[in-house]
Amino acid sequence: MASQSEKPQSVHEFTVKDTKGNDVDLSIYKGKVLLIVNVASQCGLTNSNYTELSKLYEKYKDQGLEILAFPCNQFGGQEPGDNEQIMEFACTRFKAEFPIFDKVDVNGQNAAPLYKFLKSNKGGFLGDSIKWNFSKFLVDKDGNVVDRFAPTTSPLSIEKNIKKLLGSA
Repeated sequence: MASQSEKPQSVHEFTVKDTKGNDVDLSIYKGKVLLIVNVASQCGLTNSNYTELSKLYEKYKDQGLEILAFPCNQFGGQEPGDNEQIMEFACTRFKAEFPIFDKVDVNGQNAAPLYKFLKSNKGGFLGDSIKWNFSKFLVDKDGNVVDRFAPTTSPLSIEKNIKKLLGSA
């Protein structure tokens, strides 16, 4: 782990919380391609994103893709539920099998350290801030942030980027 004075160099240097409050060291994902997404249950983009994320995960999980979903209630209050309700929604309605983590802030002073790192590595169209639910960060097998996609970008439209990082393009 990087000391407080050292700037993290990789997503793998972070520890996050799962929906039960347990620490998850992201180094367990070394060697995997990651798609990190801030999710919400009550957004106009929810149906298409969860559906397509589930399709991508089903298709590529055995080739080394992991989708890491971080619920966030900072955009229109569209993720008001607790972790149990969020898991129930995602897993029942969308059959999501990818990991869903503890609810986080992605912007502002209380933004999760992982999101501060993601944004500092790949700024967006209008600066670093996350603009809405379902912003997507693509991370290579070494934990480097290689691309950022807008909330309106269809997960299936970035399949070629994922395949390239998996080495199956």
